[in-house]
Amino acid sequence: MKKILKITGMTCAACSASIEKVLNKKNGVKSAIVNLSSEKLSIDFDENTISIDQIEGFITKLGYGVDKSENKIEGGDEKDFSRKLLIRFVVSCIFTIPLLYISMGHMFHYEVVDFLNQEKNPINFTIAQMILVIPVLIMGTPFFKKGIKSLINFNPNMDSLISIGTISSIVYSLYETIRVLMGDFSSSMNLYYESAATILTLITLGKYFEGITRGKTSKAIKKLIGLSPKTALIERDGVEIEVKIEEVKVEDILIVKSGEKFPVDGEIIYGSCLVDESMITGESIPISKKNGDKVIGASINKNGFIKYKAEKIGEDTMLSQIIKLVEEAQNSKAKIAKLADKVSYFFVPTIILIGIISFIFWMIYNGDFEFSFKIFVSILVIACPCALGLATPTSIMVSTGLGAENGILIKSGESLETGYKINVVVLDKTGTITEGKPKVTDIFINPQVFEDENELLKYAVTIEKGSEHPLGEAIFEYGKENNIKEYDLEEFKVLEGMGVEGVINSRKIFLGNKKLLDDNNIIIGEFKNLSDLLADSGKTPMYVVIDNKLGGIIGVADTVKENSKITIEKLKSIGIKVMMLTGDNEKTALSIGKMVDIDEVIAEVLPKDKSLQIQKLKDEGYNVCMVGDGINDAPALMNAHIGISIGSGTDIAIESASIILMKNDLLDIPKFFKLSRNTMRNIKQNLFWAFFYNIIGIPYAMGVFYLFGGSLLNPMIAALAMSFSSVSVVLNAIRLKFIKIT
Repeated sequence: MKKILKITGMTCAACSASIEKVLNKKNGVKSAIVNLSSEKLSIDFDENTISIDQIEGFITKLGYGVDKSENKIEGGDEKDFSRKLLIRFVVSCIFTIPLLYISMGHMFHYEVVDFLNQEKNPINFTIAQMILVIPVLIMGTPFFKKGIKSLINFNPNMDSLISIGTISSIVYSLYETIRVLMGDFSSSMNLYYESAATILTLITLGKYFEGITRGKTSKAIKKLIGLSPKTALIERDGVEIEVKIEEVKVEDILIVKSGEKFPVDGEIIYGSCLVDESMITGESIPISKKNGDKVIGASINKNGFIKYKAEKIGEDTMLSQIIKLVEEAQNSKAKIAKLADKVSYFFVPTIILIGIISFIFWMIYNGDFEFSFKIFVSILVIACPCALGLATPTSIMVSTGLGAENGILIKSGESLETGYKINVVVLDKTGTITEGKPKVTDIFINPQVFEDENELLKYAVTIEKGSEHPLGEAIFEYGKENNIKEYDLEEFKVLEGMGVEGVINSRKIFLGNKKLLDDNNIIIGEFKNLSDLLADSGKTPMYVVIDNKLGGIIGVADTVKENSKITIEKLKSIGIKVMMLTGDNEKTALSIGKMVDIDEVIAEVLPKDKSLQIQKLKDEGYNVCMVGDGINDAPALMNAHIGISIGSGTDIAIESASIILMKNDLLDIPKFFKLSRNTMRNIKQNLFWAFFYNIIGIPYAMGVFYLFGGSLLNPMIAALAMSFSSVSVVLNAIRLKFIKIT
């Protein structure tokens, strides 16, 4: 069973890594992936071994919460959380500013009033600071609760660092306060109340900004959810009634007027109209729909009065499937993100150890407790791994959202990571490079078998009635258009990758490709020249055989899609080799390949062998992307490093492909690769700055530069730098929203 839970209380990559580590060790949990940016846990578990309540219990024990509110995707809770952070920051500011004025005014040449002056009234000076820091500590309680609980559970995180640093500052300051009250007024110069207050205030501000910017990355899902209408007009017993969308049932008759949205997926039973599907597929041009055509929930009826039958409701609608795919993609992790999480998990305890060692070193080196203590606090505060943990998931969230807005559904973050490595794209022919709606162009009969074309067509139309192959459907449609009457079909069998066979009028019939003739030792004889002529002109010869004798050839042509050639040119321009993999006749395939400038053509391949061809390319060291219709090509799509399905998100496509192109447009393939390359560049930039920040910041906080005559890092500056490093990483990820992938 798979479930997505909203986790509250996470503050850094160490948090997400600790939750993952604990849950993945539990019996019955197949996989647990936590996304820090979306604050979601994607968990796959055996409900017979472990219950969801037990999983939630483990999370709570670690010091985090599980949000069960219904509107969590729509962003109500994010706004509420950001509002609480803002209140905490404002309250902290109200008390921190006068605290800084009292404690550090003299450093900035401000004359502090005599009543609170350190030299004239050291007791008042000390007590005022102690009183002012209390509200700030109260506002920082969430940091302490999570931090201490994480320490107790041996899973230290960012809050643990903040807690140790600020509590140490407060405890030491209280010790000095007692000394002041006992008459040692010089101790009033050793207070760290303002450092603790400023650290908490700045980190709260950083968390607020981080929440605001991070919230912008998940707008894609919120937009998708907002597309669905809240009510539907249905017809029951001849009466129109308005009901909530949740009350619509399969087989209900729905009414949609001009300008209204289709509430659910279904089939038109009355009327015709133009439908705007741009919000779902990204296709800007409205599509004409009539009786028998399918409509997608949330698309818009541009004109006309429509009645249609509900076929898919609730979680089964295409919109719901898209939302689910985008959400799963945003919660997934690329390998580079897992590496960052692993580093973060060990990072926090390492930093605590470095802080303690540095404190001991400086105590031995110069014996100055105050100096050594400042080093200890600075290290704990600056070394937060937030930026590291946010570097990858924020970029992936923005990219998957941008892809969804352009009709490109990306199923996992790993697809984005793999995409930029792809150097071979393998395209299926029928329905991918070509329209997939072939038409009969030529008919040649063997006069020794058939008297005329009509007799050949009667047999051909009869046997192809049960076929689902596009070429077979073309023959059947041609027969219908020409009013060809069918015989009774006595037996029928599909010959995978070759054609069909059956029995009509007690005669054995074959209809299929050249491989079918070869496997059954059928002699083509004088028809070879005609067959070659059809194949050379890009047409597919379909052979009609009766009682093991060739009765004629039907030429079928499938036109090349408008954007096929330009797509292939774009792929080749970015260094990707393009191949065609098809079960069609070799000459036909070569002809189509020549039209669109394909690098290499592999023809006459059975569907079951397509996956073997993909494996062969992988064994040769290629990073392979397979593009197909998601049905016949499912094994090949799954075996490739990336499978791209050209189609409107059929169930099999969703299962087998890594990427789904909702617009059926090949031009979206180079768009995906551009998005992938930009995403990986963005992630690497984020990781560079996250690591660079810590590589420079930690030695600076340790006093390494001070040893060689440099300055010492103030804990308050450390807090400011730490907070805005996370914000800068998120802002850099948001830049992806503005790249042009067209």
